[in-house]
Amino acid sequence: MRKTFFAKFAIIAGVMAAFLSAMAYGETLKGEIAAEIEADYPWLEQLYRDFHANPELSFMEVETAARMAKEFRNLGFTVTEKIGKTGVVGVMKNGPGPTLMLRADMDALPVVEQTGLSFASTKIGRNRFGEEQPIMHACGHDIHMTVLIGTLRRLVAHKDQWSGTLVVIAQPAEEIGLGAAAMLEDGLFTKFPRPDYNLALHDSAGFPAGMVAYTPGWALANVDSVDVIVKGVGGHGAYPHTTKDPIVIASQIVMALQTLVSREINPLDSAVVTVGAFNAGHKHNIISDQAHLQITVRSYSDEVREALLSGIQRIAKAQAMSAGLPQELYPEVTWEEDYTPSTYNDPEFTKRVAGALTKIFGPARVIEVDPVMGGEDFAHYGRTDPKIPSLIFWIGAVNKDAYREAQEKGESLPSLHSPFWAPDAEPTIKTGIAAMSAASFDILGKE
Repeated sequence: MRKTFFAKFAIIAGVMAAFLSAMAYGETLKGEIAAEIEADYPWLEQLYRDFHANPELSFMEVETAARMAKEFRNLGFTVTEKIGKTGVVGVMKNGPGPTLMLRADMDALPVVEQTGLSFASTKIGRNRFGEEQPIMHACGHDIHMTVLIGTLRRLVAHKDQWSGTLVVIAQPAEEIGLGAAAMLEDGLFTKFPRPDYNLALHDSAGFPAGMVAYTPGWALANVDSVDVIVKGVGGHGAYPHTTKDPIVIASQIVMALQTLVSREINPLDSAVVTVGAFNAGHKHNIISDQAHLQITVRSYSDEVREALLSGIQRIAKAQAMSAGLPQELYPEVTWEEDYTPSTYNDPEFTKRVAGALTKIFGPARVIEVDPVMGGEDFAHYGRTDPKIPSLIFWIGAVNKDAYREAQEKGESLPSLHSPFWAPDAEPTIKTGIAAMSAASFDILGKE
């Protein structure tokens, strides 16, 4: 029986304790590669700090993309910019063999940073709609970019140890779920070598820096944002019998939606329907003529997704009918066509990479974890026809002492997207480079 993410950590407490007490961050890889990562770190730390202090919002990553393109070129890649608006593609052919795509995302979030770091972001910028917003790398994309560059420096330095083609991408707009699709629509897999494998990583606020985690099969969810405009007939609050109250109808919709997961979806399937916002009315004694529900819907399989979306439509219409509304006042139910699809880690590819990581880190530092209901548009790269074996895995990013203390006290630590999220940079970056390097050498390595 599979355990939940945090329960699994409780069960392997003995392994975790051994990891926390014995791990030496400088020994992520034995031998020459480990020494090179160690020697490279001062330069990489400065790169990370530059990225962190100068974040840019989705599809506005102009300076970030320019820096990534520069680093790709300096390493000898053939570079193309402005793929998917601000995306960057680098290609390096190094003899016969498979084609491996490595991806890092570039965009930051509209968050006011409160980490207290000496290099904290103070940036204010405009999003793609021209709205002025604070900006922070609150999801670790600065870590991802630094790890990618560090990995490429190791692969280029050891070109004699691998054969094949590297396609590396700096992707825009992951935070709004549009960047991967934009790059694909702009010819990522037609203008450039089509990958045999896709690989990425993501920092995690759920376990200590120095650890690596993976999930075979479904790993992250379909993410749909649904809007329901509930209509009614407004009037005076003292005379409700002369109205059709949309707040009451919308409330009935909210309650009925709870049965979608509990009574219509197979208990063995995962699904979430959360009403995140309910907006209606302006004054105490006025019955509004409209209410607005904003709903997030999460699922893994496309069949469950369809069942949830069609179920929301059916329930909204049924409640309007029950209230006696005419057809022209039935609710409007809409969702974005450019949704973030669920991420499926190819089981065989995942097993292969996990084996390569276990060889260099040992079993105490590489663990299998359960899927989560967050979303990642990396999913698009594996959903092409034919499908490409893909894997996105986790690297721990929490300071190990802070993690231990929080576990002992039963306290929570800042999560991704928090204004307080500050990865433990050095062990996180070193572990990420070691992991991506090991996986890449395993896939492209010469016999």
